[in-house]
Amino acid sequence: MFAKAFRVKSNTAIKGSDRRKLRADVTAVFPTLGTDQVSELVPGKEELNIVKLYAHRGDAVTVYVSGGNPILFELEKNLYPTVYTLWSYPDLLPTFTTWPLVLEKLVGGADLMLPGLVVPPAGLPQVQKGDLCAIALVGNRAPVAIGVAAMSTAEMLTSGLKGRGFSVLHTYQDHLWRSGDKSSPPSIAPLALDPPDLSEEKGSVQADTTLQGDMRRLTLEGEEEEGEVQQRCGEKSLSEATEDPSVGSLNPDPTDSKTLQEQMDELLQRCFLCALKYRVKKADLPLLTSTLLGSHMFSCCPEGRQLDIKKSSYKKLSKFLQHMQQEQIIQVQELSKGVESIVAVDWKHPRKGSILEGSEVRTIVINYAKKNDLVDADNKNLVKLDPILCDCILEKGEQHTVMKLPWDSLLNRCLEKLQPAYQVTFPGQEPIVKKGKICPIDITLAQRASNKKVTVVRNLEAYGLDPCSVATILQQRCQASTTVTPASGTKDILQVQIQGNQIHHLGRLLLEEYRLPRKHIQGLEKAPKPGKKK
Repeated sequence: MFAKAFRVKSNTAIKGSDRRKLRADVTAVFPTLGTDQVSELVPGKEELNIVKLYAHRGDAVTVYVSGGNPILFELEKNLYPTVYTLWSYPDLLPTFTTWPLVLEKLVGGADLMLPGLVVPPAGLPQVQKGDLCAIALVGNRAPVAIGVAAMSTAEMLTSGLKGRGFSVLHTYQDHLWRSGDKSSPPSIAPLALDPPDLSEEKGSVQADTTLQGDMRRLTLEGEEEEGEVQQRCGEKSLSEATEDPSVGSLNPDPTDSKTLQEQMDELLQRCFLCALKYRVKKADLPLLTSTLLGSHMFSCCPEGRQLDIKKSSYKKLSKFLQHMQQEQIIQVQELSKGVESIVAVDWKHPRKGSILEGSEVRTIVINYAKKNDLVDADNKNLVKLDPILCDCILEKGEQHTVMKLPWDSLLNRCLEKLQPAYQVTFPGQEPIVKKGKICPIDITLAQRASNKKVTVVRNLEAYGLDPCSVATILQQRCQASTTVTPASGTKDILQVQIQGNQIHHLGRLLLEEYRLPRKHIQGLEKAPKPGKKK
């Protein structure tokens, strides 16, 4: 709309009543803005002008200017933010991502076509036809354009990301932007699940590489209708790649003893759980079951795999979701005739696997990297990071810069990301598993009145030992008084105090009778040294 110069009709200071009306309109159109944010956008005392102009095509536009920058414009009684405003509030509108080369076309007046979209691992934002959206570039969440969606997200996916996606109204570098201070977009880091080289398209507006991949077809089934959602996947490159995060590798293996149906059941469940864990948010509910499958589960399918519900034992999506409802993971309701939606998710449902030792984690990571050909061909000590590993181990600032890691760094990062836990096993009892790191039994010497030494023992409970029983045994063996008191700074942990330096007796009890590993006991070196023989 502002690709060419416009003609200004008038430029006047806003009246107090118009300022209040503008605030009310902003609050109504953008309900996510708080009262303070609306006051910042439409200040109470600072200069605020109303500029009436005619765009080059003859459209009458009202522009609101604050601090020398256009902050809002009104067209046919609809209120829109400018890029200057979106830079201060980048999450004001649903944001779609495109490539830097596409921006030149948008500035020239072109609309954004769907093949130019970059699909992040979190999936496309959920919008309806006619919704106002922001457009950002790969690697920076600061919007560079605003436009109106030409179709809903579901229709975009059903079309295979073909056709016109957005009617662009205003862009960075157009003449409306030039009427301000002409500042450049700020650098706003992408979200954690928004790597720069992921997309879901075979773009016509790309940089330099060609798409290498295959077509993956997903059958979308409901109770009364069937449709097909297609998605392209290819090799990662700077200019085009595909979104393909997942919770694990399920590539066909000729030596796998599982049947194809069992493998498809496992793939279906993994994609479902991955979608709930990484893509579906509480705010998305209620969520159409078709949207869950087309926008979220499909994106979780590993590269090279084909998710086909007909080949699973469930045959239909509705039957699979009924099973998940019986497992009490989700609740499904028919909110309108013939259309089912997920209305609730048990986010605390135990969906994680069993406890793994460090060696098991290392084996899983190594096998995954080898099975998916991630080992660098030129340097076997380096591992290429696919979307799954990027999501698992990279920090926000590394998503766009770190492409490979040495084996030791990769394994250490994977271990650091896991929740520490420890298991204590007692004869004839079920093992006790607790989160966190186990603290060693701590033996210290302390001085009391009259310069008398006492031996203090803490953390016996973590190893299944009753402090009172240990105190009784030591009292008999050492022929010394013992007391049991709460450890300083704690409520539930008790400490045993024995008169004198009794570390020898304590060490024999813990090491020889209770058979505790020496590495879990600290302070044994403080035992009194034997006297020299005369």
